[in-house]
Amino acid sequence: MKVVIIGPAYPLRGGLATYDERLARAFQEAGDTVRIVTFSLQYPDFLFPGQTQFSTEPGPTDLQIEVSLNSVNPLSWWRVGRKLRAEKPDLVIFRFWLPFMGPALGTVARLVRGNEHTRVVAITDNVIPHEKRPGDGPLTRYFLSACDGFVTMSRSVLKDLQQLGFGRKPALYRPHPLYDNFGPIKPKADALAALKLPDTAGYLLFFGFIRAYKGLDIMLEAFADARIAALPIKLIIAGEFYEDAAPYEALIKRYKLEDRIVRATDFIPNEKVADYFCAADLVVQPYKNATQSGVSQIAYHFERPMLVTDVGGLAELIPDGVVGYVVPPSSTAIADAVVDFYAQKRENAFAAGVREQKKLFSWPVMVAALKEVAGR
Repeated sequence: MKVVIIGPAYPLRGGLATYDERLARAFQEAGDTVRIVTFSLQYPDFLFPGQTQFSTEPGPTDLQIEVSLNSVNPLSWWRVGRKLRAEKPDLVIFRFWLPFMGPALGTVARLVRGNEHTRVVAITDNVIPHEKRPGDGPLTRYFLSACDGFVTMSRSVLKDLQQLGFGRKPALYRPHPLYDNFGPIKPKADALAALKLPDTAGYLLFFGFIRAYKGLDIMLEAFADARIAALPIKLIIAGEFYEDAAPYEALIKRYKLEDRIVRATDFIPNEKVADYFCAADLVVQPYKNATQSGVSQIAYHFERPMLVTDVGGLAELIPDGVVGYVVPPSSTAIADAVVDFYAQKRENAFAAGVREQKKLFSWPVMVAALKEVAGR
């Protein structure tokens, strides 16, 4: 089968690019011919909250990546769409995560479908965004109406599709596959040494871009709990701020947490991901709202216990009491779980649960779902 994936990929960086590249490899492993069409411009600079959109790491040598789609230039939408319409791939997969991308991706999808051969399927990370803006609804519907089917990575997004009126189109829920491309598991002592962290403390890991909905403020408030203050543990904050860091720094100062926080608030390159996860006793996701999270699937790969809040689709992948904790998004509930984790010495039991549960999350399952929805 001839497959094209349209979405972020090298030279862009971040979780979406990592996913799309891993998905392309999964199609290759299945015997399909695949290339990725990515953005020459993903966001205008004034819309991008981070330091840079581009990777400083070497690009993949085993993938065909075409850098040609400009999110704000309609001429590029037409060029890409007309080229793909003429090529007649069997399947075009769009990665949709933000209404802003609706006009570009929706236009390309309409042009491609004009050849009456290509099937268009979307992996919909979100259809109702975490941070809502005027015009989200029409932009999202413009894209969704151009698709033949959908694969979601949480049941909540599948429900959102139905609520938006797209329940009659083929759609499947399949959980986010493992992020197994960050290297092998390391001994904790080696990971701590690589990060220059002493082994005299335990470590919790908050990982990923820092945005309001991810609840770092709740985590800092939980760390102010007197019971946690009495424990020899620290919180690693590993990820780039995608908003003003000042409110978080104010919380650290207010609760006198400076000596209990490890900051790594730049973009974490792929070769360092293993160190942060393997150094952690527990990976924490104190989100205020969510659909699914790639952080969980990195934690599964590195066989680390998790604490997640019971919002969106997070709890679907984290059996409470088996691989970690599912708690309400409150500082008290998070503190209760952290105290239990250390008091009851649950790390080894939860890690064993993670090793068993991770068998459910495979890339061939995702590839099969995309082909099934497409009718290919």
